[in-house]
Amino acid sequence: MIAAAAIIALCGCSSRQVQDSMVGSTAQRLVTYAIDDMIEQLPAADFEPFRGQNVVLTSHFIEDGELSEYADQRLAIELARRFDITVVENQILADARIQVFYTSLGTDSGLRGLFLPMGFVPGFSETTQINLISLEQFHGVAEMYYFVGETGSERRGAIIQARMRSDALGLPIITIPISNIDRP
Repeated sequence: MIAAAAIIALCGCSSRQVQDSMVGSTAQRLVTYAIDDMIEQLPAADFEPFRGQNVVLTSHFIEDGELSEYADQRLAIELARRFDITVVENQILADARIQVFYTSLGTDSGLRGLFLPMGFVPGFSETTQINLISLEQFHGVAEMYYFVGETGSERRGAIIQARMRSDALGLPIITIPISNIDRP
């Protein structure tokens, strides 16, 4: 009876983890597609008043790096494409300012369901497990809000979020994809 209860307790586990790197094409595609979807959600009402003008773009993120640079460039292209707004470096040449606050740019993974952790067995890695039936979640997440105007603080935009999913059903022998990240 105690052994059965222990097995049930071990099987009913759930975990959540944030990926630290963009290693692998799947992680990169999930994040860049989420950034693309987020930027495409920019509301015209906030940017139409600046059509044909020059703006300075200042972005803020917890960690400066490739992801925030990618998001900045994607934002500059979208502003030019949809609103004929030119992003300039020099504040003197600018008619307005956009301050962007990225609140999330990264991947998120999780595992829910029934699985047997094997890390306690000698010879197995601590992350080894046998899926009985589980939901394996791998998501790219992008989230931002912004201020736009003459000084970059007049009009606050709503929080915009996008999430790309690559989920799978984990079984003891096979894993069955539930969602696909391919884009047309």
